Amino acid sequence: NELRRTNPALVAEGQFMPPTLKLAVNADSLSSWFMDAMAAFTREGNELLDISIDDQDHTAKRIKEGAVMAAVTATSTSITGCNTWPLGSMRYVAAASPAFMTQHFCEGVTPETIARAPMLSYDRKDGMQDKWLHAQGLASRHGPPKHWLPSAYAFVRACEAGVGWAMQPTVLIQRYLDAGTLVEVLPDTGVDIPLYWAHARNAQAGLQRLTHCVITAAAGWLQPLPADGPQAGATAPKSS
Repeated sequence: NELRRTNPALVAEGQFMPPTLKLAVNADSLSSWFMDAMAAFTREGNELLDISIDDQDHTAKRIKEGAVMAAVTATSTSITGCNTWPLGSMRYVAAASPAFMTQHFCEGVTPETIARAPMLSYDRKDGMQDKWLHAQGLASRHGPPKHWLPSAYAFVRACEAGVGWAMQPTVLIQRYLDAGTLVEVLPDTGVDIPLYWAHARNAQAGLQRLTHCVITAAAGWLQPLPADGPQAGATAPKSS
């Protein structure tokens, strides 16, 4: 819209050129709550979205590099030239199928047994499984054999089918846990990943409505961040 206003000669008379906003979103968010934000945003405007999938620990870098205007990120620290809004936390649990548990962990979940059990990894940036292993004292010198599977849907299906175990977001697998087709590898060892919405400060006016849609959608899916967490008291901007 701004481009058309300041450069009318670029658009032939009678032609329509909707603006496109470049964003970076992690796969689990895109497969769950972010779709609600996208639907709400596109219902009320003519803007188009160009979404790149990246790990939540790396999306902030995409903004710094100027590759995207906004991103869902796990970075709570200040990003130069950006505004950051808290969204909530996404809970992850180590999950596998009952058959997989019987096959690989009949003697219990130990550093020795888990070092032999196939593990799923989304891509080379996905360090969530390894972090969980270290936190539980299960890491070994030689990590588990890995299947690489860059699809949020396939990631869940592979676990359910007994291909391997992986850290899964409960927003995507709760129904499988309830049905018993997936179980926790170690109960009560879930990890809460805080998520934030960051956008270039110089694009704040143009992204105000999108930011409102993102924060509102996240509130319906994610757990609130602790009251004393970074920017925990921030509220969604008014939609215009």
